[in-house]
Amino acid sequence: MEIKILYEDEDFLVVNKPAGLMVHGDGRSSEPTLVDWLLRERPEIKDVGEPLVLTNGQKIGRHGLVHRLDKGTSGVLAVAKNQTAFDYLKHLFQKRKVEKIYHAILSGEMNRDDGIIEKPIGRSTHDFRKKTVGLSIAGKEREAVTFYRVLARGRGLSFVEFIPKTGRTHQIRVHAKFLGYPVLGDSLYGKKQASESDIGRMALHAREISFVNQAGRKISVIAPYPEDFETVLKSSFAGKLRF
Repeated sequence: MEIKILYEDEDFLVVNKPAGLMVHGDGRSSEPTLVDWLLRERPEIKDVGEPLVLTNGQKIGRHGLVHRLDKGTSGVLAVAKNQTAFDYLKHLFQKRKVEKIYHAILSGEMNRDDGIIEKPIGRSTHDFRKKTVGLSIAGKEREAVTFYRVLARGRGLSFVEFIPKTGRTHQIRVHAKFLGYPVLGDSLYGKKQASESDIGRMALHAREISFVNQAGRKISVIAPYPEDFETVLKSSFAGKLRF
């Protein structure tokens, strides 16, 4: 898979992650990851960041990664190139001073133009892979807030912009399902039957990331849509898109 660099300076690297590529290994699979590419292209980031502890207890290096995207999600991902930049970006995420914008194609034509979803998320009591709105099996839930606005409707689909204010696992996917309009192609939270517009994967794209760097300069990076995603946009929402 081709990984394109969208922005780079002495502190940060921003890439466009292809859908279908894991960000880092899960301790079970040997398939290629974004981390493999990073270590090959920018070996100096090998020791940047503290270790990440997997659910099985295994520790793996972060290699400059402060945030991540699901395997099926494409789009913009920021990497810190040194420890100072890593600590700074991590602080921004903790203080919710990093804005991330996602674009998704949803199943169904939404009846509202915009809104705020304020529904806490916990682990599903029925499927360990899934998250759900409300209490988890352990009786825990975490605050989750997502803003959304509809960019276009057509052919039984909605093209929607999401701005999460919290960073919970599967947040947009869970909140989209809660609204009754799951992400097109989402096999975990969406509809089982295939749509004629289905692109064979989850139609969720991390479109933009923005933050202010240590020098006070705003960095905003936009990731172009993947070809298959753009094909659905053109065929389903021709002449209807508004940005």
